[in-house]
Amino acid sequence: MIELGISTFGETTPLEKTGQPIPHDKRIRNLVEEIELADQVGLDIYAIGEHHREDFAISAPEIVLAAGAVTTRHIRLSSAVTILSSIDPVRVYQQYATIDALSKGRAEIMAGRGSFIESFPLFGYDLADYDELFDEKLAMLLEIKKTTKLNWSGRHTQTVNNRPVYPRAVQEDFPIQVATGGSPHSTQKIAELGLPIVYAIIGGNPKNFRQLVKMYKQIGRLHGHDVSKMTVAAHSWGWLAKDKEQAERDYFHPTKQLVDNISKDRPFWKELTYDDYLNSIGENGAMFVGDAQTVANKIIKIVEDLQLDRFMMHLPVGSMPHEDTLEAIRIYGQEVAPKVREYFEDKG
Repeated sequence: MIELGISTFGETTPLEKTGQPIPHDKRIRNLVEEIELADQVGLDIYAIGEHHREDFAISAPEIVLAAGAVTTRHIRLSSAVTILSSIDPVRVYQQYATIDALSKGRAEIMAGRGSFIESFPLFGYDLADYDELFDEKLAMLLEIKKTTKLNWSGRHTQTVNNRPVYPRAVQEDFPIQVATGGSPHSTQKIAELGLPIVYAIIGGNPKNFRQLVKMYKQIGRLHGHDVSKMTVAAHSWGWLAKDKEQAERDYFHPTKQLVDNISKDRPFWKELTYDDYLNSIGENGAMFVGDAQTVANKIIKIVEDLQLDRFMMHLPVGSMPHEDTLEAIRIYGQEVAPKVREYFEDKG
């Protein structure tokens, strides 16, 4: 059965009506309320990403997830992502094992290299070691998951001689998945490890990821992994309202605010035009915007095209009024999710 959920970075761009951003402290408190509502309306997963810049409020997702863990009952709680290259894998495991305890076995880790690089100078890491840092720290994290007493000889990490790592996760097979923006090289490396993969699909036609998914499964099979455990997830930007045209009008401003901000730092990004936006929210675009039926149909399409096990809507991108975000979550959980689940139940 397809899992449906939400990802967010706690965006804090200026609101269209006021021209002012939501303060970081208020956005963080709002986020806990959003997690609670997502749980109440029956969504399966809530994932929060780590960033270290002004337009995102969340630099410590594990703390926000812990707050949500004690007030929810069913929803799974994940990072999206933990920038593993610039953090100690021992602390990552301990933090998420603690969330696992608070939530009674609902925590997950989504690790990534980090497409945003602010954490590297902030924590004293060299971008020249970008790939090596991630590979070594992921290997260390997997070793910590495997055994309580850690023996580890590190180059970019510390050396540990037979020291225990506590607390241990509640879940016997604690979920660790790896996120990628769609690099074939990253897909290959994740497949060789047999780990679940998460694709960030934020541009172009999502169907273009079909060959990557096929390659991921083939490589995993060649390396002797149980392909049934090599799940495939995707997350894409999206927004919901009762009225399709209203959703499309309202979502342009926050999306442009965020894209234009990022384009200042990234030469391969460009400011968002309205025509580009219309293409992205269209039938073959990577944004999921509209009323419940429109978004449900588009989710069904991407799940079938890519054979997904999980889909997460990044909701919202850029700042939207908190009450509107809560309404979008209600529509997602109460109207979109039942339509998608019913479709796949009928298909058997």
